[in-house]
Amino acid sequence: MDSEYVVTRKYQFSPSASAEIAKHVQDGSIPLLRQTPGFVAYHWVDSAVGQGISQSVFENQSGADESVHLAAEYVKEHLAAILGTPEITKGDVLALS
Repeated sequence: MDSEYVVTRKYQFSPSASAEIAKHVQDGSIPLLRQTPGFVAYHWVDSAVGQGISQSVFENQSGADESVHLAAEYVKEHLAAILGTPEITKGDVLALS
């Protein structure tokens, strides 16, 4: 099996913005990322206390790197006032169940 490449983004936001963020993720971010070469999966996790983590999974690093750019542009255009700048971690998947 070839390795996958994952990008996680950690965000801080007002808990009152959760529904608006979830709508943007479902209606904007996910369709955009699905068009990225090598896309495998996307997950949005909302802690309900003002923290959220997104996880994008790709077949390779080049698709993941493109997703970082696309996500940054989408957030800048639609969610900058709510989400701000995320903490980004990315790397190869080394263990999988």
